[in-house]
This record gives sequence, structure tokens and C-alpha cells, in this order.
Amino acid sequence: MTATSVPHVVIVGGGFAGLWATRALARDRVRITLIDRHNHHLFQPLLYQVATAGLSAPDIAAPLRHILRDQRNAEVRLGEVVQLDASARRVILADGDSVAYDYLLLASGATHAYFGHDDWAPHAPGLKTLDDALALRRRLLLAFEHAESCDDPAERAAWLNFAIVGGGPTGVELAGTLTEIARHTLKHEFRNIDPAEAKVRLLEAGPRVLASFPESLSIKAQRQLEKLGVEVVTGTPVSAIDARGYRLGDRFVPARTVVWAAGVAASPLGALLDAPRDRAGRVQVAPDLSVPNHPEIFVAGDLASVQQGGRPVPGVAPAAKQMGAHVASAIRARLRNAPTPAFRYRDYGNLATIGRNKAVVELHDLQFSGLFAWLFWLVVHIFFLIGFRNRLIVLINWSWAYVGYQRHARIILGKDQLP
Repeated sequence: MTATSVPHVVIVGGGFAGLWATRALARDRVRITLIDRHNHHLFQPLLYQVATAGLSAPDIAAPLRHILRDQRNAEVRLGEVVQLDASARRVILADGDSVAYDYLLLASGATHAYFGHDDWAPHAPGLKTLDDALALRRRLLLAFEHAESCDDPAERAAWLNFAIVGGGPTGVELAGTLTEIARHTLKHEFRNIDPAEAKVRLLEAGPRVLASFPESLSIKAQRQLEKLGVEVVTGTPVSAIDARGYRLGDRFVPARTVVWAAGVAASPLGALLDAPRDRAGRVQVAPDLSVPNHPEIFVAGDLASVQQGGRPVPGVAPAAKQMGAHVASAIRARLRNAPTPAFRYRDYGNLATIGRNKAVVELHDLQFSGLFAWLFWLVVHIFFLIGFRNRLIVLINWSWAYVGYQRHARIILGKDQLP
């Protein structure tokens, strides 16, 4: 970088961390290149709504070029970073092209982790991208279709057995919503089966669901799930998953639909850095989120391993947004040759929805559940959606679903590839 040149900031990942960093640098004298494998920013907290046919893909996603259309110092590049040359300050893309940088932010998120059982992945898909959500929606809806046309009672029961592995917010939300679909949305639509007979099990290896919440809210969440009709199983890990079902302890349970919501691993990009990583593959960054021995490289979001007060900063959207904004401030400080402050995470609380009029919310010392918690969850999620159109469409769809239990996105596309 010469004295008269404009510093080039390359940001890999258009998720919460990458997009918030890009927008925070909008008024700075820098040139930004945002690189992502997808052309859209995704509001991941509502991904399960796409998977369960409550929302369509455009409701929770927006094109990155559209979001940044008025930011003159930013450009979007569709591509996948596969190599990193830190000494030359260049990232290499899958198409063989390379992009030079003065400052680099890696914010490529996380993927599924099967704890050494990667062979489970084809039989227990996870939920991280829109492709995952659309594939899962197809799998869930086809399970009822196969049950409808099945003459063997045992085989029909296997198609109507659903298992969600992992009792975190995603697992809880999926289990509750899937039960409502079976008991209400699909009511009277089939002739040979009663969808309400579907069994939805939420499997958590630990002692309770929503382990990141206070125990009192975890207990309330489990009670609300059970009231909906979800069978909650805790304290017993899944030991095997195949095309026929899963093994819980010593018992094999026939089930044609198993969903993985139990673990995450950092993006493989972290392995490209000469830096220590934790067990999940997240890069152990310096206090200002830079990479040790590479002050020009920053890591944020689910790819960063950050400790605060002896506890890891959670991999949630608010943390990623705060990290992205902090990296922008750190780059701004570097350009002024000023010291960069340490990142401080501001924890605003936790919230998870369970079903119609059911949710749990923790705002530090304030804890509540039920209808008011559900309304609070709804308002928060609509508020943080990007774009007025997204907010309006989601509000209309949720209002319609609340009145009639209908889920407008129940369209099955593509070829049937289920076992």
C-alpha cells in the first residue's frame, strides 16, 4: 500500500459479521471487496421457518448487491476462497483468481459437526443454509406423502417417526413447529393416514434442553414442548444413525426422518491460518479479534474463538454483529496508527420460540415465558430482518399462519431421492 493509495479491505463471508463490518466502513476512505459463495445475506435465526414451510426463501434472505447498492466503496464478488497467502496478502479463489488485500476479515461462519460420525450426515441433515432448509422441507413433507401411500403399518409408522437430535434453540424450534404442522396444518388433507399420529422426538444428550438458558426456563420449555405433543428425551446420546432409523442407547428406533441440530464446527477457512484453533476449529484470536502475528488479518463470527469473563462468547447473531462492527473500528484505528481496543461482547439475553404462543426469554435478571415471550420473540425477529419488504411479508405470513395454522410454502420440488 502506497501513501496515496486507498487501503483495500477484503471481507470473506456475507453473514452477520461480514455484512456489519462492511456497512460500518461505509464512510471510511477504504475500498471493500465482500466475497461470498452465495449472492445473499441470510437471516439464519429464521431458517427453520423455511425448512418447515412457514416462510419462503426470499422472506429471510436478501441479495448482497441490493443491500450494498448505495455503498460506493464496496463491491460484491461471488466466489469461494480456498487458499490464503498471508505473506503476499492475497486470497485465492476456487476459480484460480486471487484478490490482494491490505486488511482481511474472515467471517465465513460454521458448518455441521457430527462428532466423528460424518457417515451420519446423509441420514441426518443439518440446517445452516437455504439449500439445507429447502432440502429438509422436502424431506419432511415427503415423509407424510410416503406414509400416505404405504400399506405396511410398520413402514408407515417409520415414515411418521421424526427425530430432532440436539436440544438447543434450533432443535427446540424445529420440534415444536413440526408437531404443529402434523396436528394442525395437515389436518383433513390426507385420506389414509392421520398426520396427528406422527411422533416427534427431541433427543438431547445432556441433562436438559436449552442448556444455555437458566434451568428454570429450560424446564418451562420442556413442559411447553410436551404440551404440544413433543416427546423430549434427555440424558441419552444417539449412538447410531442410518437410513432405517437411529439407535438410542441399546434401543433401535425405526425412523425415516432424522434432523441434526446437535453440533457445529467452524468453517474450514480457519485451517488456512497459521494460528491456534479450539476443538471446534475456531481460530483463537487476539483481544482485538486479529490473528496473532498477523495484525492485518481479523476473524469474526462463528469462526472466532473469543473468551470473555472465563466463558466463550456464544455463536449467535448479536455476537457476530458486534464482532463485525468491532473489526471495522479496529481497521479504522490501524489506519490512524492508533491502538486497537479489545472486543467486549454485550450480552442482551437469550430467546427461543417453541410454538404457537409459546416461547422463553431471558434478559439478564428478567425471565418470562408463554404468550408474552412469544410476542417479544416475534417483534425482535421482525425488527432485525433486513429490508422493509422482508419485515412486511414475514408479518403477513405469520399473521395468516396464526389465524388458520396454514403454511403457504408447502410446495415439493425436485426429484425424490429419499431412501
